[in-house]
Amino acid sequence: MDEENGGILAMGCGLALGREGPTIQMGGATGKLAGRMMGMTQDERFILIAAGAGAGLSAAFNAPLAGLVFVLEEIQRAFHRRIFFATLLASVVADTVSRMALGQQPVFSIPAYPIPSLGLLPVFLLVGIVSGAAGAAFNGALVRSLDLVPRIIPNRNLLLIATAAGLAVAAAGAISPSLTGSGHDLTQNALAGRHALGGLAVILAVRMVLTIVSYSTGAPGGIFAPLLVLGSCGGLAIGLLAQRFYPLDIPHVGIFGVVGMAALFSATVRAPLTGIVLVVEMTGEHTLMLPLLVACLTGFLVADHLGSHPIYHTLMERELDDYRHRMEEDAREERAETRDAH
Repeated sequence: MDEENGGILAMGCGLALGREGPTIQMGGATGKLAGRMMGMTQDERFILIAAGAGAGLSAAFNAPLAGLVFVLEEIQRAFHRRIFFATLLASVVADTVSRMALGQQPVFSIPAYPIPSLGLLPVFLLVGIVSGAAGAAFNGALVRSLDLVPRIIPNRNLLLIATAAGLAVAAAGAISPSLTGSGHDLTQNALAGRHALGGLAVILAVRMVLTIVSYSTGAPGGIFAPLLVLGSCGGLAIGLLAQRFYPLDIPHVGIFGVVGMAALFSATVRAPLTGIVLVVEMTGEHTLMLPLLVACLTGFLVADHLGSHPIYHTLMERELDDYRHRMEEDAREERAETRDAH
């Protein structure tokens, strides 16, 4: 409940965070609790934790297959039959309940795109290259911000952190209120091709900074949704430029927003299959499979070539290092107290 309430408060205050972070964590915690209550073994509890995490992603985006692929590709990184079926069942149930409560429409409503010409594949390749470089830059900036905050704000003073976050949200809101929050409307307009090229430059700059500031506060929230904003707007920007200079006819520039979402996700999270499935389920668009494959694979390879590590694995390693450091500090304090007692 603390994760849920904290996530609602953080996003309600305008921080650039996504609802999938709290839902994945709550899903995993629910699976862990269910395993304990039923007296399951450690391996069985792990299966329920993974299934709950997939269900959380499924509920957040009405994307049951993405929940399943996310667990197999990013959390488990291997195919195990029991985890596959448990996650699939949990994701389908979560999606069904979510649709009963919120409706069955995809998260984003987009026009019916025609199948793009094969002559546009070089442009989609360019989307992948730019997304790979942008994903590596985003990961590096996010990690550096997490290192910088403790130096600037001693002992992570909550008042100072809240003040800094509030100033960032206020600055973004002064430019346009739509720049704050999860950014759903920004993504929706990008997929419909309704942003101008100059406006996209402002959106990308402001949202990049606001996303990094928001996450570095430690507030509950995910980076999936912010990545979708950056990816869709970056893809649309490339599409608008291609429309001006590329000789082939581009039927609808919004297709580059769809591809950009998946490509940046693939470069940042290093999970191309999850990115493709997630975007297809969120948009209901199945005609862009080849462009999605080209851009996502390219983004994945470019980010890897630049030496960027998958963001979630980097964040997990940081958490483990912090935990080990705290355990060592506690052990040293305990030994010192024991010596003083003697």
